Amino acid sequence: MSTSTITHFCESAEPFRLQNGFVLPSLRIAYESWGTMNAEKDNVILLYHALSGSHHAAGHNPEIPGCGDLWQPEMHAGWWEDMIGPGKALDTDRFCIICANYLGGCYGTTGPSSINPGTGEPWGSIFPHITAADQVRATAVLLDHLGVEVLHGVVGPSVGGLLALTFATTFPQRVQRVVSLAAGFKTTVLNRLILFEQILAIENDPNFQGGDYYRTQPPLYGLALARMISHKTFVHLDAIERRARQEIVQHADTLSWYKVRDPFQSYMLHQGKKFVRRFDANTYLRIIDMWSRYDAVEEAGAESPRQLLERAAEAGQRWLVFSIDSDFCFYPEEQADLTLHLERADVNTTQITVHSDKGHDSFLLEPHLYTPHLKWLMES
Repeated sequence: MSTSTITHFCESAEPFRLQNGFVLPSLRIAYESWGTMNAEKDNVILLYHALSGSHHAAGHNPEIPGCGDLWQPEMHAGWWEDMIGPGKALDTDRFCIICANYLGGCYGTTGPSSINPGTGEPWGSIFPHITAADQVRATAVLLDHLGVEVLHGVVGPSVGGLLALTFATTFPQRVQRVVSLAAGFKTTVLNRLILFEQILAIENDPNFQGGDYYRTQPPLYGLALARMISHKTFVHLDAIERRARQEIVQHADTLSWYKVRDPFQSYMLHQGKKFVRRFDANTYLRIIDMWSRYDAVEEAGAESPRQLLERAAEAGQRWLVFSIDSDFCFYPEEQADLTLHLERADVNTTQITVHSDKGHDSFLLEPHLYTPHLKWLMES
């Protein structure tokens, strides 16, 4: 049985200025930790979660204060349960692992559904755009609160890998090891278009109301469609075929004229409708907007990839880059591009290509393919 975990909160009364100049009057960061921080506080591994994940990466947590119905039963088990714990890839007998919910999130960190102290109402449409640079500076606030000066390592899968890269290049002296799993260096045109389709899906739901829907009906159809658009990039098509139910289930509350024709359509509708029960549309927009505009060079204020990553080299960082050969979300060419930039800047880098038929979600589903390499880096 999984051990119980609880969510902690870092409360900062200091104003937090975003990259675009918007000032949040205060900052609240939800996080969890596993393992024990040593006296020197130099055994800490920072973990960034993926797009629609949470800070609850391991153990069992049945409740997060303030999340209400969004904290669905499927979220109670940690999303990286097989990777965090005694003797596992992120070994809690040796390290303290910390994972925080994103700024703009819906699982306890300050976000669009949080109360705006100036109005007493949810921030909604007023909540600003967020960049990766904003995210990593918020993480730095948490680490300062905990008294952690230098991280043993930072790990990020998927969108979390973009943040791991930006943290390591914004605060190079605060990181010794960096792991990027199925991520990239700069968002591709293809992903920008796919993300734009999702933005349009939410924006065009009549219930969206520009983001001010918290006192009314949320944009469930728009968010469900956005999730369906993204889901087919996370899961390999062969895996979708295996997962799809063999019987066709009609969704009378979703479709009026069209009738679901096959189990694949039924499967995708199920994924979309399941997702809206556990996620907030405004949070989803903030994160995919951040992803859509991501450029590692710009986020960390550098002039070129080489100048950016020379910071990592000068700090003596060691990098491990994972690529998944069946990934349709962050294609293997993107990790090759990241590795090329790292090598040109003389950063100590190892790239591992994982052979899997599970697509982008392999990092969630196949811990045995990643564990030996993660342990090697973190324990050497």
